[in-house]
Amino acid sequence: MLTKRFIFVCFFLGTLCHFAESLYFHIGETERKCFIEEIPDETMVTGNYKLQLYDPRTGGFMPSSPGLGMHVEIRDPDDKILMSRVYSSEGRFTFTSHTPGEHIICLYSNSTKWFSGSQLRVHFDIQVGEHAVDYANVAQKEKLTELQLRVRQLLDQVDQISKEQNYQRYREERFRLTSESTNQRVLWWSIGQVCILLGMGFWQMRHLKSFFEAKKLV
Repeated sequence: MLTKRFIFVCFFLGTLCHFAESLYFHIGETERKCFIEEIPDETMVTGNYKLQLYDPRTGGFMPSSPGLGMHVEIRDPDDKILMSRVYSSEGRFTFTSHTPGEHIICLYSNSTKWFSGSQLRVHFDIQVGEHAVDYANVAQKEKLTELQLRVRQLLDQVDQISKEQNYQRYREERFRLTSESTNQRVLWWSIGQVCILLGMGFWQMRHLKSFFEAKKLV
């Protein structure tokens, strides 16, 4: 009973922690669109996209013209390029994160129409963690039974939850270090202000003393 409850909790947490983001947006043929995704380390990410070209005659969007493709560029939290590649007008890209943090995913077409570019509609779907795994393909390749596949999915979800927890601890550690650094700077700034005020007070007292002595008031 306890084992079943543990598996259910793991499955439920995995469902909450990982999700697929699906959307569409409009860009010009030479416009760049970027997204920021917080990803734990050693996590697979899969993106699916589809380009559609605006048709002024019908006022709608149709499949893009031949030769029009999508350039995908991925940068890690250290601003290093993980992937930069030109795909066709409809496709899928996959990459694995090696550093936890904010990854920047940029999409733009390979069009060179700088002044007369048409409007594009991009359907974009991004999947992180175990959602990026094609389990049907895995089951076929490894010849897994339904039960084995289900256990594999649960193990992957538990592993992804562990990565998420490690990432949250990493964020908390960075926040703590930033807070301590800020507090230390504020402390030294306050000490510096006090020292400056004391120095100015001492200088003013000496100046006033010298003035009074010069005037023979003391």
